[in-house]
Amino acid sequence: MSVWSDSKISNSTFLLTGFPGLEKHYPLISIPFSCIYVMVLAGNFLVLHVIRTEPSLHEPMFFFLAMLALTDLCMGLSTVHTVLGILWGLSQEIGLNTCIAQTFFIHGLSGMESGVLLAMAFDRFTAICNPLRYTTILTNARIIKIGVAIFARSFLSITVPIVRLKFFYYCRPHILSHSFCLHQDLLRLACSDIRFNSFYALALVICVTFLDSVLILISYALILKSVLAIASQEERLKSFQTCVSHLCAVLVFYIPIIGLTMVHRFGKHLSPVVHVLMGNIYILFPPLINPIIYSVKTQQIRSKIKRWFTLKNN
Repeated sequence: MSVWSDSKISNSTFLLTGFPGLEKHYPLISIPFSCIYVMVLAGNFLVLHVIRTEPSLHEPMFFFLAMLALTDLCMGLSTVHTVLGILWGLSQEIGLNTCIAQTFFIHGLSGMESGVLLAMAFDRFTAICNPLRYTTILTNARIIKIGVAIFARSFLSITVPIVRLKFFYYCRPHILSHSFCLHQDLLRLACSDIRFNSFYALALVICVTFLDSVLILISYALILKSVLAIASQEERLKSFQTCVSHLCAVLVFYIPIIGLTMVHRFGKHLSPVVHVLMGNIYILFPPLINPIIYSVKTQQIRSKIKRWFTLKNN
């Protein structure tokens, strides 16, 4: 371990932490993680393929769902090589440039997920509160603009602080506390002036994740008000059912974020394994669960998948 503690070592290599104290169990731990990654990739590929090949799904709600599935798919691809590389005993080392690239994609995709969930909330708000103008408000051209805006906000906003990581001097032991690279993890190892990155990251969390969650909450307050004004109980239930999948996706995204924040803030006494596990839940839980939610709760997708399996069985 002394080689990693030497303050004069190169800035170019870091050591990723797997599950401290459980190294001898890595072959066993790798089995569920490998299954999770297969399910993440297969589930999101399936959702994208169904939406692409089924003309009846070429409408705003499913275009946003395709954006969500693509984001989740990329999140899985951005971390699979380091997580399974550690568990399979291939390598725990990662170069600085690769680490920074992974940091860029993880944080950018997290911002994308938040933005897409906000866009989906706007879609449900428009469909329920302003149904007669739904198709004129959410045109294909406008959906493309929303997608481009979400992408630009998510990745351009983090470019400056992520690029600055390249020029920091990392004099502390080059040991990262997760199985992948995160912005705050690299800052912890730097001996350069990190105040800009720290304040910028906090401002970004407030302006993106927190603001998005507030806007989603407001949209559902307005949806609830509109639905309760409907006289027919059957119509109320039908309106609520169109929101169930999205509400589940919102909870699946924000609950791990809250849990990880609480662990980092108040869980200093907890085992390092808990921190690593929460980090993996934050990264993998939404991409794993979202395809299941939408396959089970969305009638059109469920019907298409059933038809496929019926044809194959016949």
